[in-house]
Amino acid sequence: MGEKVAAGGFDLSDPQRYRDKLHQCLQGLERLLEEKRFDRPRNLMGLEIELNLAGADGMPRMMNAEVLERISSEDFQTELGQFNLEVNIVPHRLHGRVFDRLAEEIRTALAYADRKAREVDAGIVMVGILPTLAGPDLVSANLSDVDRYTLLNDQILAARGENLVLDIEGVERLLYTSASIAPEAACTSVQLHLQVTPARFAGVWNASQAVAAVQIAMGANAPFLFGRELWRESRPPLFQQATDTRAPELKAQGVRPRTWFGERWIDSAYDLFEENIRYYPALLPICDEEEPLRVLDEGGVPSLQELVLHNGTVYRWNRPVYGVAEGSPHLRVENRVLPAGPTVDDVIANAAFYYGLVRALAEEPRPVWSRLPFADAARNFDTACRYGIDATLRWPRPGRGGVGEMPAVRLVREELLPLAAAGLDAWGVEPADRDHYLGIIEERCRRRVNGASWQAAVFHRALDSGLEREEALAATTRRYCELAREGGPVHTWPVETPR
Repeated sequence: MGEKVAAGGFDLSDPQRYRDKLHQCLQGLERLLEEKRFDRPRNLMGLEIELNLAGADGMPRMMNAEVLERISSEDFQTELGQFNLEVNIVPHRLHGRVFDRLAEEIRTALAYADRKAREVDAGIVMVGILPTLAGPDLVSANLSDVDRYTLLNDQILAARGENLVLDIEGVERLLYTSASIAPEAACTSVQLHLQVTPARFAGVWNASQAVAAVQIAMGANAPFLFGRELWRESRPPLFQQATDTRAPELKAQGVRPRTWFGERWIDSAYDLFEENIRYYPALLPICDEEEPLRVLDEGGVPSLQELVLHNGTVYRWNRPVYGVAEGSPHLRVENRVLPAGPTVDDVIANAAFYYGLVRALAEEPRPVWSRLPFADAARNFDTACRYGIDATLRWPRPGRGGVGEMPAVRLVREELLPLAAAGLDAWGVEPADRDHYLGIIEERCRRRVNGASWQAAVFHRALDSGLEREEALAATTRRYCELAREGGPVHTWPVETPR
């Protein structure tokens, strides 16, 4: 959450000065776009995975600082909660056997981290929400000891003016009040980055929005929160409510939440950065010394620090990212839709499906966003989060006009997997990689199994065997961890009564 910033107080002039700097940054971005200053296309993709720490008993462990000290690698960093870590994978070019290489790198990194964590009974778990987390685990005392998290917590609560309320109704209902943003730490995700040229940005972002629901339907892996069975992918409603700066009166006025799907298709990357400034007040009004317009006048490349910082506190499911590398500015689409896990093969299959699909959809002569109303894409996202692999989605009807409804598994098997395969071919991905990882998505569809459906099925078996709810969740988590370490994709996991 947010960027790495130094702690410090804000005087009353900071918000106004920060707003002025934000508008200077936006003018700088506009000039960079007009002057075509951005990096040439290099087909680069990147990957971040948020992780949980849990003991052999399946319960969360609040010890990321100790585990990170043992891991001693810059690839691993803190996340919001003391039971969280994040691993960052270096960018790769989308070509050849890239997915097999990524899988091997991630397996190696996670195996090493898991060995180090298990020295203190705190193994690594890739899961959207750790099923055994309870309310007492998610309090401000269990936030990581990092300045930016304290600042964000204080600013969100100050902007809201009252405690946060979680109210999620799914299979069961959760109603919970929190005096901090700590419940957001329950959400652990995979972030997929794709560097694109300004000319291609809008197409890739629009395509990413259109397929976000399909990603969730295929990859849902967060059916439980605080002991309640909620949505098949409970991260989005939890994230939105745990970062909500709006009091009920502002919600009633239609003020936008800081975590949102969006409300329209776009024409350029500028649209998103401009919306973020127009709609959202600053949470962290910290000004950099750089004068971006002067840097541009002198022929340099500005870092646009205020814009980058502000952008990091608006939680779009597909976020625009501005960065500078080796003296050249670049743009990325950051896809934040997917939960972590269950296994490396599952994560890479989700990534292959996404990168192939957005390439194909972004280059269609009659793009999907010209045929699918944005409101339907947003409704699809909500439906997929609720029902996962059993969702029915709205999608343009091939060869016919209008939009129709189709089960997600049928839509993927009949229409989207062939498109994803064509997109991976266009990237130059080897057929062996393409077929292996897209085959995992196809098998999930055929068997109607993903991480969320497996967790729910095993949990109910545990309940039926006579275990109490907390024991059933712990037993489900332990079995999940055992099978995840074996490495087979989740559709191959047996559904059995856990020990």
